[in-house]
Amino acid sequence: MKRIITKITSLLLAFLVLFSTFSFTVATHYCGDFIIAISFTGETEVCEDDMIDELSIKMKDCCSEEIQKIEGQDELQVNSSEKFDFKKQQFVTAFFISYKDVFVKTENNKWVYTDFSPPDILFNHQVSYQSFLI
Repeated sequence: MKRIITKITSLLLAFLVLFSTFSFTVATHYCGDFIIAISFTGETEVCEDDMIDELSIKMKDCCSEEIQKIEGQDELQVNSSEKFDFKKQQFVTAFFISYKDVFVKTENNKWVYTDFSPPDILFNHQVSYQSFLI
């Protein structure tokens, strides 16, 4: 479950970075108070092609085009190796050396004896001290 949530979160963050850097333009062409064409990819078609010549001459003065630009983020933080000076190299080296042995797997050697016979009893203490559990 944790792996699925991690993958979904990383995918959403990747799309967030991708879409925050996009910029696009919405062009709207008006003739009078009516919207004739909307374009998300480029310039809109002029309304003169769809109208009769007389009507286009009359409405030529009232046609307008509105362009809205939505700018994306263009300054992203870029890490370069030139900013990795000697002090940072020292810190990374010290960090690596001090923690490299912390996460080492140790093998646990447990010896299991399946055919174990009890040791020989040289002197029976219970009989000599007369102490029995009843």
